Amino acid sequence: MTVHGGMLRLDTPGNGHIVDITKGIARVTATAGVDRGLVAVFATGATVAVTTMEYEPGGVSDLQVLLDRLIPASGDYQHNRLNHDTNSHAHLRAALIGPSETIPLVEGRLALGTWQQVVLIDFDDRPRQRAVTVQILS
Repeated sequence: MTVHGGMLRLDTPGNGHIVDITKGIARVTATAGVDRGLVAVFATGATVAVTTMEYEPGGVSDLQVLLDRLIPASGDYQHNRLNHDTNSHAHLRAALIGPSETIPLVEGRLALGTWQQVVLIDFDDRPRQRAVTVQILS
């Protein structure tokens, strides 16, 4: 097995901001020159997540509203109390969605559906610099 890879770096405003990273992942996979394999995408950090969705304004808004309803920013969270912090909701949301996705690579292209994009969601309550590791296993 051969592993190729790259890194995406981006600045985010936090607070549930959703960023389409599909094109960045595709650029990394194109440099690998691999026809078939698996693409692992992993966001570093305890308050960030990676998932797939239809990245369009309605879908983005609906996901943000759902997560606000499931895990509100304000609440009686132990993490906030014990650590004198304000981002427990960000940790919980990130844990719920998870930091990674694995996508098949077929004929040199990500095997995503027509309306499916890979997104990074930054849940922290402040702007952050984020790093996403992309590895192609062939």
